[in-house]
Amino acid sequence: MQLQQLSLVDFRSYAGLELEFEPGVCVLLGPNGHGKTNIVEAVGYLATHGSHRVAQDLPLVRIGTQRAVVRALVRNGDRSALLELEINPGRANRARVNRNAVSRARDALGYLRTVLFAPEDLALVKGDPAQRRQFLDDLLVNRAPRYAAVRADYERALKQRNALLRSAAQMRRAQRGGQVDLSTLDLWDEHLARAGAQLLGGRLALIEVLNPLVGKGYGAIAGRDEASLEYRPSFTPSTAWGEQSAIPTEDELFGELAAALAAGRKEEIDRGMTLVGPHRDELALLIDHGHGPVLAKSFASHGESWSFALSAKLAAFELLRAESLEPVLILDDVFAELDSTRRSHLATVAASAEQVLITAAVEQDVPQSLLGTRYQVGDGTAERMR
Repeated sequence: MQLQQLSLVDFRSYAGLELEFEPGVCVLLGPNGHGKTNIVEAVGYLATHGSHRVAQDLPLVRIGTQRAVVRALVRNGDRSALLELEINPGRANRARVNRNAVSRARDALGYLRTVLFAPEDLALVKGDPAQRRQFLDDLLVNRAPRYAAVRADYERALKQRNALLRSAAQMRRAQRGGQVDLSTLDLWDEHLARAGAQLLGGRLALIEVLNPLVGKGYGAIAGRDEASLEYRPSFTPSTAWGEQSAIPTEDELFGELAAALAAGRKEEIDRGMTLVGPHRDELALLIDHGHGPVLAKSFASHGESWSFALSAKLAAFELLRAESLEPVLILDDVFAELDSTRRSHLATVAASAEQVLITAAVEQDVPQSLLGTRYQVGDGTAERMR
């Protein structure tokens, strides 16, 4: 997979930008704050419909304008696709593929795949559970874009169910503990459990294939210790999960989630929110110093945290590549943060990729083996260096 052309209109600091990229390594050079990350953020957004820097779309639109447009020509094997995404904060985004409008923006997913590693990824280890869930779900969608619809279905059911729970809580207080009609809540329980079972099944299957790659990568980077992933649901399952033979079917997961929702309904009404489901699950990142696995969030050093974050992202890259879904590898200002061992390992992996986009403040931050096609980035401009 190769990104051949990129066009930005009113995205972040760019009123307009046109860039052509070469296969192999492309290095964006320029002082901090001059727009390098904005370029690779746009590429990542086109691939995932999300930013690695902000949770909302509004900051992506240039101040004083109403929308932003990201357009790219992508080659995959012997086929090319022209992708266009119109970002409309507060409204639905719109997408086109080969100049034809698609009914939903998510229908444009899968034409461009990226794996991005940035300083913000340290939050995979040290941050909130939501960031680890996002890592899993983004990789799910990268592997199989249909999971974007599963996530949307789950989020819609969760929003409706939470609204009903808040309403039921208010009505129960108003009636001083009297009976409340919960028939509509029963319907949304089923919707939530059905979509949740699909999402949960996808996550469990993903961890099964990702775990060995994370452990192998961490061992290569750190040279010692063991690292692993463990999925921890927000309810107690009836059987142990984790081994291949123990991963439940989608129907079994539906039954587990439906039973957990029913068992916790009283507490959920009291609190006015859904307390079990994939939106509250945890992906535990574990490290073993020789005395048994412990949470990396609590026990990993700063260097070990960097190693874990790097091994997780490179495991995602290796998994997609092994499945013939060669992604564009994006390395956003990370070499200056890494010691020589981690820099060397990352450079080795990057050199084998079909296409890599690297940002750096100065050329000296980038290993010599990765100084490919270079671009000078300034205020609102980016030009190929001769």
